[in-house]
Amino acid sequence: MSDQATPDQTTDDQVAARIAEAGARAKAEADARREKEAKSQLPPEHGGPKGPEPTRFGDWERKGIAVDF
Repeated sequence: MSDQATPDQTTDDQVAARIAEAGARAKAEADARREKEAKSQLPPEHGGPKGPEPTRFGDWERKGIAVDF
């Protein structure tokens, strides 16, 4: 018996290495994106609507009256 890897084992090792490399690259990109988002946070709005962001959820409410966009 020889100690050499079979072609299938070599291919599996190469695939695993490429997946690990892609995962590390994706994590680095996500960390950079999160850091950039943290720096660009806007101050809270004064006098704005209470509750969930109306532009995201599709309607505004003023004095009990909902207005759809």
